Formats: sequence, structure tokens, C-alpha cells
Amino acid sequence: MRLVFAGTPDTTLPSLRALLDSPRHEVVAVVTRPDARSGRGRHVHPSPVAQLAEESGIEVLKPAKAADPEFLDRLRAINPDCCPVVAYGALLPQAALDIPPFGWINLHFSLLPAWRGAAPVQHAVLHGDEITGATTFRIVKELDAGPVFGCVTEPVRPDDTSGALLARLAESGAGLLAATLDGVEDGTLEARPQQADGVSVARKIEVEDARVAWAAPAMRVDRLVRACTPAPGAWTEFRGRRIKIGPVRLAPEASASPAPGEIIAAKNTVIVGTGTHPVELGEVQPQGKRAMTAAEWARGVRVGGAHGDSERFE
Repeated sequence: MRLVFAGTPDTTLPSLRALLDSPRHEVVAVVTRPDARSGRGRHVHPSPVAQLAEESGIEVLKPAKAADPEFLDRLRAINPDCCPVVAYGALLPQAALDIPPFGWINLHFSLLPAWRGAAPVQHAVLHGDEITGATTFRIVKELDAGPVFGCVTEPVRPDDTSGALLARLAESGAGLLAATLDGVEDGTLEARPQQADGVSVARKIEVEDARVAWAAPAMRVDRLVRACTPAPGAWTEFRGRRIKIGPVRLAPEASASPAPGEIIAAKNTVIVGTGTHPVELGEVQPQGKRAMTAAEWARGVRVGGAHGDSERFE
């Protein structure tokens, strides 16, 4: 089939590479989000998908909106058989959905109908799911509700961050997407409607949602921090300034029992109280500074001061 691939971030690249390497299909163009500012210098850069496509000599389409008439006209002229989609990041109008005869086939990183929406992997970690996966389905107007072609499953490990889990799903999902397109092309694969029950919605996790509530149980703190790693980054406040918090772990049994948010800094460890069991901090990143170990940070800011006064995260 002639394919126009739609995607934007790094996690899309395994799927695009799999289709570029496929002997059965031809990727004739990609659709991606317009160039955006990124990195420490906030310079304008093309998306990872645009960069790979340009390196491969493939036409790149960067519409501000997928409903732009110029984009739709160009898509009709390219005349794709099918448009595979992975994390494109924008809504597709019906006028675009109607162009390829085999439709737009999306790779979504959850086991639909669970976790429809923008942040399925983060919500799987946040809610303590033991199993998640990836699903291919035909895109319809309703969000992530189209008929399903297939899925792969993936266990959620106890120490998984959303970044680590998504990296594994991007690899296994790439194989699923390629196999789905093969089955669609040769007529051996038929999409089936999603189940009516079990629907859950994974809304985008905003920066404010990533603030650590130290009065919550330790398990909730652990899940929140891992779900928000690497983005948007879990955070708290210390002495009126924000500090990012990396993954934590339950502190070893000890005589100390700090109150929620209370910090106990030793030579090589930093313990913080929660609503249940205290946790040990791993890596932290003060506002405007590099990431560092919690112990290094605590020595630098002299937690407790010269008199060992109690201090806490807010």
C-alpha cells in the first residue's frame, strides 16, 4: 500500500522505521506537527518524525491544522491507500479521514477501551495497572473509539516510569502496526467494534497535577512521581521555590517517623514523610539547576541549618 504516515515525537520513530523497512508498503509522505521550540536554548526544531523523513528523502507535510484546504488538496493528490498514525498530536477532520480508502489506522498505547485519550501510559502507571499494552484501530470521529484490529500486552513493572514503559510499548507497538497494515492489505484482518464497557479516559496530565501531595499514602506518591517522569515532572516546593522530584522508594524501616512532607537528611540519604510510610528520595532538580542526588542537594542547601531544625516540603 501507499502510506502517508502521521506522527510527531520520538516514540513514533520505531513505527516509522518499521514501515520504511517493510517490503510490502511504501511510505510516500509523512504528516507531522509544525516546527516548535525545544531544548535549553528554545530554538525552533523540526519534529523527530520530520527529521527522519527528510533523512529518508520523503515528503514532509506540516499543516498548522489538518483541516487546512491546502493540506487536504495535497493529501488527495498523493492519493494514499492508508494513513497509519502514531502520536500525531492533532485532531483529524472527517474530510481528511475520508481520503484514504483503507482509512487512518492508529497505534494507541493502551488496551482499548481502557485509557482513551492523551496520556494513556501515564494513567496506567498512576493508577497502578499491572498490565497495559498497545492497540491498533481505525480512527473515527469519536476519540479513540474506532473498531480494533489487534493488540499486544505489556506488564507494568513496579519501578516503571511512564518514559520507560512508553519506550517498550513503542517498540512492540511498531511490530503490531506493521502486522496490522499487512493484514489490512491482504484482506486477512477485520476490525471489530470496541467493547461497550471498561471505557476510561486518560486526560493530559498538567504541571499542576504533578505536584506531590505529601499527605497522600506512600504508594500514591510513588505512582505519581513515576507517572510524571520524565514529563511533566513531579515537583514540590522547598523554601518557596520549586524542586523536581525523581522516582522515590519506600524508606528502610527506621526509628524516625517524619510527618508528611518533613525532611530528614543524613549523610547519604534523604527521607521524606508521607501519609503512611516515609519515602527515600532519589534524584532531584532544583529550579534553574542541574539534576543531582538528593543527598548532594541536601548538603548544598544545608537542610535543617546549623541547628538541625525541622524542615519540610510544601
